[in-house]
Amino acid sequence: MSLIARIMYRALVWKERQRALRENGVAGEGFSKAQHLATGQRGETLAYWYLRRAGYTIVARNRPARSGKGEVDMVAWDGPVLAFVEVKTRTSEEGGRPEEAVSRAKQQRITKVAREYLRRLRRRPVNYRFDIVSVSWHPKAGCQVRLIKDAFKA
Repeated sequence: MSLIARIMYRALVWKERQRALRENGVAGEGFSKAQHLATGQRGETLAYWYLRRAGYTIVARNRPARSGKGEVDMVAWDGPVLAFVEVKTRTSEEGGRPEEAVSRAKQQRITKVAREYLRRLRRRPVNYRFDIVSVSWHPKAGCQVRLIKDAFKA
């Protein structure tokens, strides 16, 4: 499984480099909503394979809150710890690093979904934490993925 995750991750990075070359390195300007959502989806796919390569076992993706407000991008086991993972993707350096976009309000929404998930989980007690995967697309540097473990507290 680890070999497959490494191969998939490298293939996705290569694909994104090729896409960036086709687009002449222009990114982040005048994005439509569809392009914005597609960028986020590509970032989540890359983050998925990055986490698999890092040894995480993904158990849920795009887990919504029962109330309909908010979602967690991924729920995964990192050994004995359950990680609620938020993925942030940026195509330009405007607005700061991707992880800076996880505001206090966003953290509260993620925490709410995590609590709902933990209540429905039959296994107790569970050690858990909140991670952020930061995906940056740079025209010249290529794709950069950073995992920030225990990024914030509930």
